[in-house]
Formats: sequence, C-alpha cells, structure tokens
Amino acid sequence: MLLSKSLLPRRRRPTWEKARIVFDLSRLLGRAYHTTPTGIDRVELAYAMELLRRVPDRLRFSAVHPAGSYYGRLDLSAVRQFLTFTQARWQTRDLTSAADVRAQAIRHLFSLRPRAVPFAEGPRIYLQASPHHLEKQSLVKRILKSERAGFVTLVHDVIPLTHPEFARPNGAIEHARRMRTIDLYADGIIGNSQATLDAIAPHLSPRKGRVVQVAHLGSEWSDAPPVGREPADFERPYFVCIATIEPRKNHLLLLNIWRRLVERMGAATPKLILVGRRGWENENVIDILERGMTLKGHVEEAADVSDRQLDALLTGARAVLIPSFAEGYGMPVAEALSAGVPVISSNLEALREVGGDAPEYLDPIDGLGWLDAIIDYAKPDSERRARQQDRMQSWSPRGWGDHIDIVLDVIDQVSDHRAGR
Repeated sequence: MLLSKSLLPRRRRPTWEKARIVFDLSRLLGRAYHTTPTGIDRVELAYAMELLRRVPDRLRFSAVHPAGSYYGRLDLSAVRQFLTFTQARWQTRDLTSAADVRAQAIRHLFSLRPRAVPFAEGPRIYLQASPHHLEKQSLVKRILKSERAGFVTLVHDVIPLTHPEFARPNGAIEHARRMRTIDLYADGIIGNSQATLDAIAPHLSPRKGRVVQVAHLGSEWSDAPPVGREPADFERPYFVCIATIEPRKNHLLLLNIWRRLVERMGAATPKLILVGRRGWENENVIDILERGMTLKGHVEEAADVSDRQLDALLTGARAVLIPSFAEGYGMPVAEALSAGVPVISSNLEALREVGGDAPEYLDPIDGLGWLDAIIDYAKPDSERRARQQDRMQSWSPRGWGDHIDIVLDVIDQVSDHRAGR
C-alpha cells in the first residue's frame, strides 16, 4: 500500500494515452428533489464541474438511477443541463417553489435514464465522490465488472465507526459495509483530510499498488451578490452555526450558553442563527427551540436559506461557531475563513487541519470557555476577534483545482499500475 501526504511530480502523458474517467453522479440524482444541499452534495457537484472544465475529453458520467436503482451511463448534454439546474436551485431556492423544483427534477431524471456501458472504450477508472451505494458490495462489483475499470473513491469520514453514538440507527453497520467494499475494490483512496486517512487505516488490508492520498476540499468564496435578508436587518451582533441539527454537532452547548447570555444581558443578547436542517435524535434541542420561551427572539433557525442568503449572513456575523464533537473535515471553517469571518471551533484535529492557526479553538465541553469567547467576540472592540483577524491574513483558501490536481494524479497512478507501467 502506498501512503503519502504529497505526490511527486509525474511525467504528464498525452491525453490519448490516459484512461477514461467514469464519474458517478448517483448522489446528486438521488437528491434531485431536495432544495437544501448537504456537504457531500456540494462536493459531488464541485467534482463534476471541475472535471468537465479540466478533462472533458476523458470524462464520462454514470449513475445508479433512483428510479429502479439500475446502473448505466448518462447522456452528456443531459448531465450538463442537470448540473446547471442543480447549481441554480441551490443558489436561489428561496425564490423557487418546491412544486416547481419537483417538476423540473422529474424532467431531468427522465432525460438522465442510464444507458448501456459501451464495450470498446479502452482503459477506464470509475470515480466516486460520495458513499452512495458503497454498502452494496455486489452492486459495486457488478459496476466495476461492466466498466472493466479500476476504482478510485473519496472518503469523507468514518464517524459512524469511531463515534457510533452519533450515527443513525444501524449507521455503524452500514458504514462498516462501505469500508469493506472500499477495502475489497478500491485501487485509489482519497481522504479529505489526514485525520480521515488515519481513521480509516485500521479498516484497510495491505494491498500492493493501492494509492492512498490526502486532498483537502476546495473552498472558493462565492462572488455572487447576496440577496434576501442583509446583515443590516439585525440590530444586534449575531453569530452563525452552520450544521445539521444532530447530537454530533453539539447544538445543545450553544443553546445552554444562549440561555445564560439572556439571563445576563437581556435584550442586548447577541443573536444566534442556526443554519441547517433538523436531523435525527435531537429531541432535547428541538424541545428547547420549540418550547423554550427564554430563547425566543434570540435564537433563530434558518433551515432553508439559499447560497446567496448564506453569503449575506456570513458577511455580517461576528463569528461562525463550530462546537462539534467529531468531524472528518471542516467545510464551515473553510467557508467562513474564505469569507473573512472569524471562527470559534472545537479543538479537533480535522478542523485544525483546515483552519491552521487562524481560528480560536476550544474544547467542545468547555461551556464557560465558549461563553467567555462569545461575550468577547460580540463586543465592537473585541481584542480576541481582532487578533484572530490578524491571524487570518496568513490563511489562504484551497481551490477545487488544487484538489482535482491530486485526484487526477491518483487516477493516473492507478491506471499506470493496472497497465503494468
């Protein structure tokens, strides 16, 4: 097994010598009716867009279609239209009705009916950027056999195995099946962080020629003009937490802190904006949000904001709060710092890997420490916030182009190994 944190420069072969890349879009097709994207949704879209830009002549698209769960290739023009539709509905979902989204999604899914895999197409690498259908070993085996392809996959995390108490019921069992599929069939494994690769190492058997590589995710800040609610709409300072409401994200800590803030500060309490849908096993948090009168007017849910509305919210925030107990990668850290917004974050290795020295790191169970930091950052003349802003000057965002550079190198290494080069 080849484990490396950086790839040596390699001789670039002419395009005609390189393997075709068959990129799987199953995740995006399966969520075509959803207006609110998850982090994995965003990653799969970014892969598709960047690969189309970089290697259109080598690229093919495929999917396990949500209507019937059968695998096949996708029409390129239909894929381009679907990607444009997906990106647009995320950016302006506050302006589009759910009925309109569903009607458009049905039309796109009909045009994206999988077709037979061509027989004579030369060497191929099957690429996935999501865990979609990886728990089905027999299905993945059939896909690879039909494609006669090597397999490269991105692993986002193994939290259901390392922290099963934070997973859905049967989540650990399902994720163990995914890791078994990856161990059996993956010729190349890309981790979104070194922390993720360290966590998956115990689940991998030694395998000659397998390439295992870190590639941090991209985090370009949107230049689109914000629409909807502007920061000026808030008369008080406010903080933003971007996360699905689930136990792993530790919203309960923030709600208890805000209860204490209201007791101390009354009407001057800064606002907390929770950006994210409600997840699972979060009854305590939901009870507080729905029945706790103390936090009314001080804590606000924003479950379905568009990308441009989120841009506007971030722009005016005193800080983004990330009190998670476990993470595989820290996309909200990267998004906030890319937008020039300070971050107060849990002291987790994966989050430090993304934020470096810029954020303020605290233990996720240090309630008093979080309380003190939030009170300080809310001040217009906060010295702690100013010091972080100084540290942020030396932080630079990673681009999707940098990520895909590594992905393409992994693909070429896998292709070379399979060809005996």
